[in-house]
This record gives sequence, structure tokens and C-alpha cells, in this order.
Amino acid sequence: METENPQPRFAICLNNAGYPDDLKVRTVYQVLPDESAARSNYIRVIDETGEDYLYPATYFVFVEIPSEAAKALMLTAA
Repeated sequence: METENPQPRFAICLNNAGYPDDLKVRTVYQVLPDESAARSNYIRVIDETGEDYLYPATYFVFVEIPSEAAKALMLTAA
């Protein structure tokens, strides 16, 4: 039985080719779970529009964020 990870995940954008209005390089984005996207080498992030969209996983690197910082980042994204 698979359980959903309750901890939010975050990634830093390394490349925004094709998405200059939606992604900013060196910016931390919240990543939402999406197994289907992951199988196609994409991740679902909440971008600069405040909406979640799929982007190439190669455009990001996952980072560990302390829980206090994660709470602040999630409030900013809301």
C-alpha cells in the first residue's frame, strides 16, 4: 500500500527555456505529486502564475528545505 508523502517538496529552476514568463532561474518552486508526469520525465510545479503546470524535470533540481522555510514558501505561493 502506497502512502502519499505529506511533506511538501521543492525544486530550484535551473533552466526556463521556452517559459521565461512562467519560470525564473534560481527560484525555488513547490512541486506537487504527479506520478504520471514523472513517468514522462516531467514535474508539476506551482509557477509564477500561481497555478500548477508540468515542466521538464531536467529544468529543476530537488532541494531539501527546513520545515520552517517550507511553511513560509507555501504561504508565499498561496
